Amino acid sequence: MKYMYVYILECVDCSYYTGVTNDPERRLIEHNSDNYPESYTHSRRPLKMKYCEYFTDPMQAIAWEKKIKGWSRRKKKALIDNDWNSLVEFSKKYKIKSYKRK
Repeated sequence: MKYMYVYILECVDCSYYTGVTNDPERRLIEHNSDNYPESYTHSRRPLKMKYCEYFTDPMQAIAWEKKIKGWSRRKKKALIDNDWNSLVEFSKKYKIKSYKRK
């Protein structure tokens, strides 16, 4: 069975990069290489893998990647730290904030 992985990299500037791949080890090597100078991560090397989760359904992996990409930095950090209470709390605060703007 083939797997797809959603991953979060921490850049040297402390920003996060989220992606999807079928080989996370290879992808980390590619991100840390000099081969893609136009990429977001090129000027932010070295990178560290902070989170990686596998999926058997590629569409679920892509959906999860897109969801994470829309999250705040603190919510991504909570996911990386397995801090489920904060993850839920940050989600609630976002919903309250969004509702107040309308």
